Amino acid sequence: LDSGALYRGVGVAAGWAGLDLADPAALVRCAFDTRIDFVEHPVAGEGLGELRVIVNDLDATDELRTETAGAAASAIAAVPEVRTALRDRQRAFRRLPGLVADGRDMGTVIFPDANYKVFLTASPEERAERRYKQLKEKGVSVTLDDLLREILARDARDANRAVAPLRPADDAAPIDTTGLGIDAVVERVLAILPERL
Repeated sequence: LDSGALYRGVGVAAGWAGLDLADPAALVRCAFDTRIDFVEHPVAGEGLGELRVIVNDLDATDELRTETAGAAASAIAAVPEVRTALRDRQRAFRRLPGLVADGRDMGTVIFPDANYKVFLTASPEERAERRYKQLKEKGVSVTLDDLLREILARDARDANRAVAPLRPADDAAPIDTTGLGIDAVVERVLAILPERL
């Protein structure tokens, strides 16, 4: 479950509809009305397919990863009624044999009873550099300084919002991923699991 994709999906749908991000009532209606599906598309030569995000029957995967969608997601996530509208939708993803959920309030609000919780962090500079590389690979024109400013602003908004502020769950294992590659991060996550059985 990529919970951020749900918020980004509502943000994209709000943008398509020309909604004012400062109008909470319109955003709540949009959150209830927006259909978001995750569809796996096969990738030639690979075992796992590519996950595509379909918003109101349109493939919005690439648009969801723009900085505009990220800013919209952060803005609408501050509206308590929007969070309520999406809470049950996120919880509906939980089913056997289990779920890996990614998001800023997964361990504190959505799945507080989860068996395993990891709180991944990295320096803002590292996160900006990673995002810069992702966007450049997609041909998006961005600057590292702009990305760093946007990340710092988003973190401040998310940490200071009244509802479900960004913070680790008390029982989450913190892992600082600064300077680590994906494989090293996966190893660290897997290493904490036996300790929590």
